[in-house]
Amino acid sequence: MTNTTTKSIGVLTSGGDAPGMNAALRAVVRTALSRGVAVYAIYEGYQGMVEGGDRIRALTWDDAGGIMQRGGTVIGTARSAVFRTREGRLKAARNLLDKDIDRLVVIGGDGSLTGANLFRQEWSGLLAELVATGQITPEIADQHPFLAIVGMVGSIDNDFTGTDMTIGADTALHRITTALDQISSTAASHQRSFVVEVMGRNCGYLALMSAIAGGADWVLIPESPPDTDNWENAMCEVVAAGRKAGRRDSIIVVAEGARDRNGNPISSARECKVLEERLGEDVRVTILGHIQRGGAPSAFDRWMSTLLGHAAVEELLASTPEREPQLMGMRYNRIRSRPLMECVTQTRAVAEAIAAHDYERALELRGGSFKDAFRTLRTMVRALPHPPVPGRRRMRLAILTAGAPTPGMNTAVRAATRLALDRGHTVLAVHNGFEGLVRNEIEEFGWMSVSGWGPMGGSLLGTSRRVPSGADLYAVARQLESHNIEGLMIIGGWTAYEAALKLYNERAQYPAFDIPTIGLPATIDNNLPNSELSIGADTALNSIVEAIDKIKQSAVAARRCFVVEVMGRYCGYLALMSGLATGAEHVYMHEDGVRMKDLYADLLTMIKGFQEGKRLSLVIRNEQANALYTTDFMCALFEEEGKKLFDVRPAILGHLQQGGDPSPFDRIQATRLARLSVEFLSEKGEANGSDSAFIGLVGGHVKFTNIEDMPRLVDAAFMRPKEQWWLSLRAICEELSQTGPDVTKID
Repeated sequence: MTNTTTKSIGVLTSGGDAPGMNAALRAVVRTALSRGVAVYAIYEGYQGMVEGGDRIRALTWDDAGGIMQRGGTVIGTARSAVFRTREGRLKAARNLLDKDIDRLVVIGGDGSLTGANLFRQEWSGLLAELVATGQITPEIADQHPFLAIVGMVGSIDNDFTGTDMTIGADTALHRITTALDQISSTAASHQRSFVVEVMGRNCGYLALMSAIAGGADWVLIPESPPDTDNWENAMCEVVAAGRKAGRRDSIIVVAEGARDRNGNPISSARECKVLEERLGEDVRVTILGHIQRGGAPSAFDRWMSTLLGHAAVEELLASTPEREPQLMGMRYNRIRSRPLMECVTQTRAVAEAIAAHDYERALELRGGSFKDAFRTLRTMVRALPHPPVPGRRRMRLAILTAGAPTPGMNTAVRAATRLALDRGHTVLAVHNGFEGLVRNEIEEFGWMSVSGWGPMGGSLLGTSRRVPSGADLYAVARQLESHNIEGLMIIGGWTAYEAALKLYNERAQYPAFDIPTIGLPATIDNNLPNSELSIGADTALNSIVEAIDKIKQSAVAARRCFVVEVMGRYCGYLALMSGLATGAEHVYMHEDGVRMKDLYADLLTMIKGFQEGKRLSLVIRNEQANALYTTDFMCALFEEEGKKLFDVRPAILGHLQQGGDPSPFDRIQATRLARLSVEFLSEKGEANGSDSAFIGLVGGHVKFTNIEDMPRLVDAAFMRPKEQWWLSLRAICEELSQTGPDVTKID
């Protein structure tokens, strides 16, 4: 046993595996090493901690390379019965002290985190027993007076209080949504119903959100069982009404923990039997099983887990005996810590409420956004809208998409159309953006007009980059008047917002523009003011990450540098976040600029890496990073100065970033913002108001910003907001991507 005062960090994954654990592991290892702290991987979770020996191994900088894109956990996980005993924990303490470890990062579920806290509480007693039995010296015990613990939740269920998303949940949602899209196409071919069972234990998050993202017809979740004992009839009536209205497929999503009001489990087999007997049609069951938990992590799970791992090490290094163990979680796109056991207690309270049949409390404990999503889904799955409410103002609302086509636009149009119709409004769909509005390409939409739109990429309405000016303004005003349009929803990016501002500024000359107007952010560039995440940006980021994964695989046979050019115009969001999610060594974006001395310094780092055996170097460049230092220039520079040590290839991803079906996040975000936008137009109409605003989520809160404030919030020359929340992540990206310290110098 060593006898130093150096503190080492141990990291383990425990319980069920989850995509993103490896990204968290990489961040823990590299952050610790960059701070001069040794880090040990504890293989096979608590079982490895009890067994010791080769199960606890020091990791180098390179050991954490090339693992971000891998599913599962490369250090293994196991459920350990022996660690639940004091004798097992005594062995675990002895094994940790052999490596001078008294700080632990635990990535797992509530059982794993609770076990870690018990271990911490017993630490002084365990050390006293080890001293008494002669297994360690009093000096060793004095050097390790307390055990510091930081937890991260690795679980696809997203069932933990203290974080908006658990590691792996977004990836699982991708798997489920993809499956629902594929099932829907085959179901429609045969006019067939499918019952799809998803994971989640006592949490209905995956079932609820996949039902919204996948356009399901019915969902059963543990937190809110069907309202009546006669719910089977109600479900069958909805499915039958949907068929009558023109739907060719029916998808029912069942959470594995679903139950009725009396607590009786509702199985997918039971659902299948009910539908077959009462509707007399062909029904199939699909139990998705562990495909939800496997495979490469999504872009979000990679960058979120990276930030969590980085923050976990910082928390451990600042720990004191008095500080409670902390849970690192994501709250509103920011890393936050909360007392670990407080989060465990609140998490278990949901399961206790469900077991006690107190479903109102269970739903309340899940939070406001969960409840709102459930209410929205209950409207979206209807075969027809509710009858109009007497006395409520019924408006004529127009919806259009403007600017570049973006994944999620169709989802927003679908949600806005149905939610507006459900409030009794008339919906007028404008084809081809403002160009179509000028040409009177306007169609009244009904409930089924948007059937099947949710999963589709691009813009089925069509779009254009035209911003009305001159004679266009008169034509737009005339169409608004002739169709008696009383509210306008504009879905799009920078061009859409410019058009909305133009109409607002011309109200004095054109009274037809004096109507409630709302801008809904939809652009892969993520460059709109007071909107932290625009619809489409998550899909584009996933497309970039998937492409880079393939690029990496192509480089194994040669020493190669890839310079990957991504979109974003003058906004570096896609560049920086894809750099975080892929482990790129260098990221160039317009906000930082590019200087020759930067390129030269990066080139020297690259050469050093290849000389030491590196086989791949990844550089990501924002398309407008620098007008002179283009992607081709960088490739030529690196190849020339590399002196045949490595070759260089450009990869300009182009419009594949703009295409494809929207990600689950973009579908859910689009649905939520569409609901809030319809409510905004309805409320302004009720009050005879004519506010013109754009909507966004800032710090987790919905924010409506007057369109007239746009000029002061943006850098118009470079078409981006003056404040961009993600810029603060640059330092983390740089710290984790550097060549790394000389770990042989670490004590």
